This record gives sequence, structure tokens and C-alpha cells, in this order.
Amino acid sequence: MYFIRKATLSDLSKLLEFEKALINVERPMDLTIREGDISYYDISAFIVADDTELIVATHKNEIVASGYARIKDDRHYLKHKKQGYLGFMYVAEAHRGKGLNKRIIDALIQWCKDKGVFEIRLDVYQENPKAIKAYEKAGFKKHMITMRLDAGKS
Repeated sequence: MYFIRKATLSDLSKLLEFEKALINVERPMDLTIREGDISYYDISAFIVADDTELIVATHKNEIVASGYARIKDDRHYLKHKKQGYLGFMYVAEAHRGKGLNKRIIDALIQWCKDKGVFEIRLDVYQENPKAIKAYEKAGFKKHMITMRLDAGKS
């Protein structure tokens, strides 16, 4: 049985492990991520912030998945004023394929709706077809493509 709940500061060490695992998965997909020990998030700030909801899935009292939603101002020319941005979507390998990502996404979307935010966005690497498929199953649609060029050092 899996449970979804709000993360607490006592979850921090496991969430930091998830962050490192996520970086290791994404590093080969993104040549711009620098080598060495890095961090994507200030996880403890996410846990206590009013504009962010960090949740976890547990199984037998062990944290096995995570995700956050952060409400942020959007660009002034868009129809909506705010967006809910999803990130830190991670499911431990032994628990993948059990619908946990969808349950976390659903909970985060509901949290955004409860806050009056209905525009939900996330970023996913093009070279991560499993994640793209999972997000499409949750109702997301491809919207924009970010392109880059390494023009070398000047």
C-alpha cells in the first residue's frame, strides 16, 4: 500500500538522495550540467514555503517517490497571471510502474487548483521518452521546444 503525504523536514536526507539520483539520470541528457557535486533545489526551503508543495509517496514508512509544485508569477502577456510549475518528479526504481508519478501529479495539480492556479507546466528532457509518456498519460501536452547552440568560448 502506498500513501501520498506532504514532505517534512525529517524527510530531508532521503529527498537529498533522490535529488542526487535524479541528477545522475539527467546528466547524460544535458551536456550543460557541470561535473562534480551539484544541487538543483533548496529542498528544505520547498518544505516550509507557502508557495510550494513538496509531497512524497511512502511504502511501509519508506519514502519511494517525490514531486513538488511551485506557484509563480507568469509572463505579463499571458492569459493567466500565475502558473503551477512541477518538478523533482522522482520514483525509486523498485517502485516504478505502479502509478506513483500519476498519483503525485494528481495531488500537486489539486493543490494548485485549491490555490486558484489552473495553468500547470513542467519541463522534461526530449531524450526521456518514459517521462514524456508518463506526463502525457497525466494529461500534459507538448507545448514548446527549447533549442540551444554551443557557440564556443570567445
